[in-house]
Amino acid sequence: MSGTAWRLTGEGKVEEISVKGALGCGAPFVWVHLTTNAEHAQTWLRDEAGLPPYIVDSLTAAETRPRAEKLADAAFVNLRGRTDEELDGSDMLASIRIWAAKGRVVTVSRKHLVALDEVVSQMRAGAIHDPGDLIAAFATEITEDLDPVVGDLGDWLDDCEQKLAAEHIFELRRGVTKVRSEAINYRRFLAPQRAALEKLATLPGDWLAEDDRAHLSAAADRAARMAEEVEAIRERAALVHEALTDLRAEQLDQRGLVIAIAAMVFLPLTFITGLYGMNVEGLPYAKEPWAFDAIMGVCTLIAAGTVIYFLRRHWFR
Repeated sequence: MSGTAWRLTGEGKVEEISVKGALGCGAPFVWVHLTTNAEHAQTWLRDEAGLPPYIVDSLTAAETRPRAEKLADAAFVNLRGRTDEELDGSDMLASIRIWAAKGRVVTVSRKHLVALDEVVSQMRAGAIHDPGDLIAAFATEITEDLDPVVGDLGDWLDDCEQKLAAEHIFELRRGVTKVRSEAINYRRFLAPQRAALEKLATLPGDWLAEDDRAHLSAAADRAARMAEEVEAIRERAALVHEALTDLRAEQLDQRGLVIAIAAMVFLPLTFITGLYGMNVEGLPYAKEPWAFDAIMGVCTLIAAGTVIYFLRRHWFR
């Protein structure tokens, strides 16, 4: 089983210890982090940590959504954050599952979260002293890490709106579709994450201090702002996609108009040349030496007249 544990000593120092026996070391605060959900991890959570089966199932579930629940004198929290590992296309964020009680916290993740490194650094620096500090650190780092990513989506969409033109249709359509898909995926988790943080900030319990609740409320506000921004990005992307579709339709109409004009110009010419191309007797002036020049002149006049007519009707605009 892959995992790490830290404990806070009575002197306020932080020590990294092995996972085995970590929760029974008697320290005022212990944090155990597991990076797997294999069967032996479930055994450790059930036997060593003494957690109820439904908590073990929640910590090791394959599919999770952000939520926060009070469990007697403890709490279960699931948050979503960015990861530097590969995920499937329908899941943009990895989960961190947290079980917290007074003096001890157990976290489980299937993928390595980007925010985890910063939280570990804070733990080693002695900035985290209780479960409330740890959960607030996770909430703050996850939202701070996601904020610029959501901002980049909005900035890229701003660039798309400025470059709306027929010559950029295919390039922009691919980009807008990608931005819209990412916005939808982020929205799936940001909205429930905001609700989870808001609920967590109001949970009763002496293991959550007032400053921890303030940090959780701030993280919930930032998550709410990101959820609103992602929703705006999704709607703007839909409008840009419609505008690109209109540009594409206009481009096709213009090309169809050019083809129609060319057909109208050559249609009478084709009739005349086809008529005099028949190998039959009785065609007017067929034996005259000047007939070819005369037919060419008539065709030129008809073509010029047709083009002038379309120009005066503004069909070329």
